[in-house]
Amino acid sequence: MAYEHLLFEQADGVAIITLHRPNVLNALSMPLTLELDEAISRCEEDDEVKAIIITGAGEKAFSAGADIHEMAELSQEELAQRGQRRGEATWHMATCRKPVIGALNGLAYGGGALLASTFDIRFGCERTRFRFLAASYGRINSTWTLATIIGMPMAKELLFSGRVVEAQEAKEIGLLNRLVPSSDLLPAAVELGKTIAQNTPSMVQGIKALLNDGIGHTWEERLAMERDLLTGRLKPSHPREGFKDFLDRKGRKG
Repeated sequence: MAYEHLLFEQADGVAIITLHRPNVLNALSMPLTLELDEAISRCEEDDEVKAIIITGAGEKAFSAGADIHEMAELSQEELAQRGQRRGEATWHMATCRKPVIGALNGLAYGGGALLASTFDIRFGCERTRFRFLAASYGRINSTWTLATIIGMPMAKELLFSGRVVEAQEAKEIGLLNRLVPSSDLLPAAVELGKTIAQNTPSMVQGIKALLNDGIGHTWEERLAMERDLLTGRLKPSHPREGFKDFLDRKGRKG
């Protein structure tokens, strides 16, 4: 499928989706949002895709957030409808069955910061910076994502203030998994994607589901959820299969 506002490529089990509106800092217009939602569905349905990378075009921005010019032309009713559809797309991104890695090539502000906070893993570079801006323009978002990443006190600081979080601080507080030079950003994300793609897809997806679904449950409940999954729809492989290369190479000893 051809996209107007995205670039899509796929190789070695990894899909790379690029937000492609660099002239407006990859602002999240509704057409772009709908294309991104469709691309995520495409990846979920394609067994060849084991991991997904999302990045932005250009050197300035991953995404500057919602397309304000687009929103300014809408009525209150249209804004409500738009907000509901964007919320559905955001939830879909957060609950995508397959691992999602963000390669954040520049600023992630407002809706761009919210989008980044739904990813499983975030890589950044010296150009990466965040602003969770909703409170500054009379809205609320990211309360359900940010605290699970960086903890309640720091989430409150960033959401209350809307201040800039530079790349180094983002790494220190856990908002970024890795901080690498911009020239290495996409290659590093792709390398991790390929590593993930070598593992058993059903188990990787099961791990993601358990981690996400376990939020808010007790430690013991989470153990029970894991056991239930492994004795239910996800049967673990026999050691003869899981360690075949090792057994073939080492043989039996003792």
